[in-house]
Amino acid sequence: MTLSVDLSGRNALITGASSGLGSRFGRILAANGANVALGARRKDRLTALADEIGAQACAVEMDVGREADIIAGFDAAEDGFGTINTVVANAGIDGAGMATETSEEEIERTLSINLKGAILTAREGAKRMIAAGVPNGRIVMIASITAFEPSPGLVAYSASKAGVVQAARSMAKEWARAGICVNTISPGYIRTAINDEWFDTEHGQKQINRFPKRRLMGQEGLDGPLLFLCSDAAEFVTGADFVLDDGQSL
Repeated sequence: MTLSVDLSGRNALITGASSGLGSRFGRILAANGANVALGARRKDRLTALADEIGAQACAVEMDVGREADIIAGFDAAEDGFGTINTVVANAGIDGAGMATETSEEEIERTLSINLKGAILTAREGAKRMIAAGVPNGRIVMIASITAFEPSPGLVAYSASKAGVVQAARSMAKEWARAGICVNTISPGYIRTAINDEWFDTEHGQKQINRFPKRRLMGQEGLDGPLLFLCSDAAEFVTGADFVLDDGQSL
């Protein structure tokens, strides 16, 4: 089913846009009228995606683990499209590993990209929206159902995503009177580059078979809620988390 929402006038910056969910987010927002600044570290992939989308897209090289990169990324995005009034904080890594075996460096890296990076991205977007007097800012942060479920082997990842949900709620209240709506989407398990190898293993297949529908959900399952939360129609929705998991957490 093809969804249609009018995002004309929306200038969006999407992090983690070089592959997986982020690249789909870029395509779906642009297809519905938004200008999209595609942010990630892999400039070659971003450029290819921007070329595919066309004049509504630009590639912005940035590492969300570094605030200077985030600021430079917003500067570049605004050079292309003007004030960014829509932010999708999607960049993330899986940080997989048993708690007793994961290195301190890997824990720090996971928290830095997934949690600190998401907060800094949202914060930079909000600062600019407030300064520009944007009346209907939208920030969507991508969390995970692991934020709410015990997830052995994903301790740092699940902690980072739980932090994203609570950070979004706190920022939603902080910026409510500025007209900025901040919400999270908590997807279930979707096959992407960061988990592809796992779901091809015997244990990964057993995990899929434990889900009520015995399947991974498709990326298209996030399209509708994402479009809604980025649109003017979401005026009265802020501080909310949308669990979209095909019933996996039941």
